[in-house]
Amino acid sequence: MAELARKYDVHPTQIAGWKRQAKGGMVAAFSGKVASVQKDAPAEIRELHAKIGQLTVEKDFLERAFAKR
Repeated sequence: MAELARKYDVHPTQIAGWKRQAKGGMVAAFSGKVASVQKDAPAEIRELHAKIGQLTVEKDFLERAFAKR
């Protein structure tokens, strides 16, 4: 793990987290739980697009507010 961390310039803890996440994903993939997760994907995508829009508006507002100073 330390070798991978040096090679890709990431913290070993991050690699350990990815490994845990991958193991959990494999269990779900082979147990049939993936299909239920994919059903919620369109709703999640809509929610994320709404959040992106909100954050963009906030960022633009703050840029204009600080530009006036």
